[in-house]
Amino acid sequence: MDETVRAWVDGWVLSRGAAPPVFEPWGCSIDVGRREHVSRHVLGATNGAVEESVVRKVADGVTGAGVWLKVFAEPSVVGPWLGAGWWIDPEPGCLMSVALTGTSTENAPPTGYRPRTWSHGAVTHLLLAAPDGSCAARGQIAVTGRTAVIDRIETAPEHRRRGLGRLVVRTLTHTAAARGATTGVLAGTPDGRALYEALGWRAEAPLTSARFTGGG
Repeated sequence: MDETVRAWVDGWVLSRGAAPPVFEPWGCSIDVGRREHVSRHVLGATNGAVEESVVRKVADGVTGAGVWLKVFAEPSVVGPWLGAGWWIDPEPGCLMSVALTGTSTENAPPTGYRPRTWSHGAVTHLLLAAPDGSCAARGQIAVTGRTAVIDRIETAPEHRRRGLGRLVVRTLTHTAAARGATTGVLAGTPDGRALYEALGWRAEAPLTSARFTGGG
């Protein structure tokens, strides 16, 4: 399994409280336990190493609705390999990484916004509360030894373009570096990719997300 993919799997499982991954020759399976997201299969190869025969074999073995497939290649490549009953996210994600440093570069939040941080074990959460007390932005990070996985970075639509997402990411990565992590990993959306690249993150591979609907 690609080492960046493995790092993302380990951190995502910790962040989401999912079951430990069950490793296979092609990658791993993870039980999540939600109706709309029962489990997921993550293929371990990236980019040109992704093989059509492997993707088809894993996808063809899925029979239950709510099972997700994560493949680190473009949807235009992966889509034709999937059979009936698969919904493919039209917005391809991106596996990204960055070297973490102990230097804090985050700025103070805008006037009226209040940061609240708490941790459960190796997972740290950050909430930026708006002046009225509502959630303006949030995110979390899971530290697994030398690697930290950023997860669930969100900014409310009415609070965007104020640097809040940048503040959340910088604060969380600084926290992870202070806990000994040296590399950050995430799977971002197309919208989020621009934010992360501006903060020095590097794209490692595209990400196709597909969900089996049970139809066909």
